[in-house]
Amino acid sequence: MTRGVAVNPAGTRIYVASGYGSISVIDTANNKVLDSRRVGKSPFGVVVDPTGTRVYVTNGEGDNVSVIDTATNKVIGPPIPVGKAPWGVAVNPAGTRVYVANSLSDNVSVIDTETNTVIGAPILVGSGPYAFGQFIGGQ
Repeated sequence: MTRGVAVNPAGTRIYVASGYGSISVIDTANNKVLDSRRVGKSPFGVVVDPTGTRVYVTNGEGDNVSVIDTATNKVIGPPIPVGKAPWGVAVNPAGTRVYVANSLSDNVSVIDTETNTVIGAPILVGSGPYAFGQFIGGQ
């Protein structure tokens, strides 16, 4: 079951979340799968940072976010704990913050990309946020 899809800034790689626990990396030059990695329980949302060096994946049933190093396609560090049922994920244009929509917590978690930790208290946003795709704008 395919869920989230993201393309790196150069347009050379596509990252596809499978609800079965993995992320596939596709080479756009030949449309072939280069790698497939286990990330967490029920990966859903995917975003690539503006530099193309990190991929952030929400694990909907794991209540966390996995970070992938695009040079090696390996998960780095432990998953980042966020709210319940994180589905949507977006990165700001500067690449300094990742925003995670937590559907069953009714909030948004903010991750500092330098430390890969949640900063501050979650932002209350109303019932069941379920963002998909880039849900924040440039500043």
